[in-house]
Amino acid sequence: MKVVFMGTPGFSVPVLDAVHKAHEVVAVYCQPPRPAGRGKADRPSPVQVRAEELGLTVRHPVSLRSQAAAAEFAALGADVAVVVAYGLILPQAVLDAPRFGCLNIHASLLPRWRGAAPIHRAIMAGDAETGVCIMQMEAGLDTGPVLLCSTVTIGTEETTAELHDRLSILGARLIVDALERLPQLRAEPQPAEGVTYAAKIDKAEARVDWSRPAVEVDRLIRGLSPFPGAWTAVEGERVKLLRSRLVQGQGAPGQVLHGFTVACGSGAVEITEAQREGKRTMPTTEILRGLILPETL
Repeated sequence: MKVVFMGTPGFSVPVLDAVHKAHEVVAVYCQPPRPAGRGKADRPSPVQVRAEELGLTVRHPVSLRSQAAAAEFAALGADVAVVVAYGLILPQAVLDAPRFGCLNIHASLLPRWRGAAPIHRAIMAGDAETGVCIMQMEAGLDTGPVLLCSTVTIGTEETTAELHDRLSILGARLIVDALERLPQLRAEPQPAEGVTYAAKIDKAEARVDWSRPAVEVDRLIRGLSPFPGAWTAVEGERVKLLRSRLVQGQGAPGQVLHGFTVACGSGAVEITEAQREGKRTMPTTEILRGLILPETL
């Protein structure tokens, strides 16, 4: 089939590779290059970089709401659009242009965790499982009927980075299956019960509150790893906490019990990977060679 691919971050790249291998990608839409790095030079998105490596046509409009943008999209004559973490709202004229409409790859078990940060929120909420849904897009936010769905178990020490990579590969497999069977697939409306929204991660959420139960602190650390990264202050320095696990221990909230094991409101958390300001990510055994923790964080 003739496919328009619409995606921007690294999560979308394995999907682009899989779709390109199986079908004709007539154009790739992604977000425009953004200033990044110390020099703040414009940096193309991971999808743009990969699409150019594959010799594909790349477009990065600031908006798709104009008649000209919608007409340019329709002129591609696509059978279907595959959308995965694109970052722009698709107006109705764009949704209606491909013969089979626009299919979204969403990293949750819809209707749970509609919205911007489903992987982070699933870990932070302590969900036992999540997955990927292939959804027929409509005007509402992740409200469309579901064509295919696959479930995975969330590991007890899994971070957002690790789950992100697993779901990206799963999404790539699932969309190829969906495209192969598209004319025969039946779209099932999402149930009205169980709807939750995965709000965009706010950096204000990232500071660890050691008075919370250990299970919640552990979920926060793993859910915000690697970005934006949960953090705690150590003698005025902001230290990112990127990997943790629940351990036995009790003390006043924030009390350092031993090593980088910290007491919480109930229970304790062992930090196993962290990052000091301006430094690389390290195992905490290595960090503690140069960082002296106070008695209480």
